[in-house]
Amino acid sequence: MSHVMSHFGPADAAVARAPPQEAPSRALTVSTESMRGFLLWLMGFAGAFVFIEPSPYEIVALVSMVLLGLSGLSLRGALMPLALVLVLMNIGYGIAVVQVAGESKAVTWVWISIFLAVTAVFYAAILGTNTQARLDHLLRGYLAAAVIAAVAGIVAYFHLLGSLSDPFVEYGRARGTFNDPNVLGAFLVLPAILLFQRVLIGPPAAVMRNGVLLLVLLAGLLLTFSRGAWGQFVLAALVVMGLSIATAPSAKSRARIVLIAIIGAVLGVIFLGALLSIPQVAELFTQRATLDQSYDVGHFGRFGRYVLGAQLGLERPFGIGLLQFSRFFGEDPHNSYLNAFMSGGWLSGFGYPTLTAITLVNATRFLSADTPWRSTYQVIYAAYLGVAFESAIIDIDHWRHYFLILGSLWGLMAVSRPYLAAQGRPVAGATVQ
Repeated sequence: MSHVMSHFGPADAAVARAPPQEAPSRALTVSTESMRGFLLWLMGFAGAFVFIEPSPYEIVALVSMVLLGLSGLSLRGALMPLALVLVLMNIGYGIAVVQVAGESKAVTWVWISIFLAVTAVFYAAILGTNTQARLDHLLRGYLAAAVIAAVAGIVAYFHLLGSLSDPFVEYGRARGTFNDPNVLGAFLVLPAILLFQRVLIGPPAAVMRNGVLLLVLLAGLLLTFSRGAWGQFVLAALVVMGLSIATAPSAKSRARIVLIAIIGAVLGVIFLGALLSIPQVAELFTQRATLDQSYDVGHFGRFGRYVLGAQLGLERPFGIGLLQFSRFFGEDPHNSYLNAFMSGGWLSGFGYPTLTAITLVNATRFLSADTPWRSTYQVIYAAYLGVAFESAIIDIDHWRHYFLILGSLWGLMAVSRPYLAAQGRPVAGATVQ
């Protein structure tokens, strides 16, 4: 060391002892990425507070997207189909709203639709770098929000806070921090499925913690009395369980998943029985667990409106205008595929099923891709599949979490392309990195 130092003067020796010049830059990079992580967590968290339009979520999302966009964001070519279809759909809504341009609510609806489409593309783009960490931040925020929303719904349903509970209940159904019990129920599905998967394949030490949180979300889900959300959860849970078994690393792991699933099913039945032992829960559950509600059947019932609306939609290439369906048939369409036709004409009407089809077809191809985020991808895929089916019986057009799921799925598909190619399954435009 003394031999080396003899070649330097005092000033040079001080420079030699100084820390590397790239250290401040590295610290700044870490700090910037931490900010991105926090903002993504905040966006996931804010998604539960949607009781007015525009909602607090819009404010949080707008600020976060601006800050994250300024810090660097790029759009991969693989995301262009998503962006293109969303643009076409909103062009359809923009053309159709001209018919009711004097109605401020309809105009606001279009602007919110455009904004939510932008959030989907944003979620897809932001996951293009540091994918796993950013995805974790986003879903942690979502999970925290889901627990709060579920607890608010449970507490309010049983009127544990007296009159303070009233804003969180609607027609005897828990709605938590949302303006509709159906939206609360659907919002809880993704985090519930995520916890369900962690119970199935996670480390034994985490099973109890995740299991308790799962029961809280399932209690909130049940008390929304949303038949669509119930069905969505069951479908997504079966898909995740099947995918977990199919991609398990060993026969022992598969046996563990099956055993835990059986034990979970038994505990679930016991838990459900305990809730149904409460008279007010059992009574409303019995009423809701059928498809012959008064608003479901009849000429102008839910299913009758589907037929009438489809007939009218074929006659109106530019639709009937935003928020006008109930003026023709007494109720909202409660079908996103039909609503796209009625609210945005043929352009939006064909756009929504096209978006659903290309998303599911492409997303299915990546289920076997050996990526670091494969288990989470399976959860998001199952959640999207469930919401795609539920959208046939309810309007999901402005569900904030739908656009989060949609964008996240496309973002993960884009970054998974090299992994799929590495398995000998070439994907157009993919390069192994």
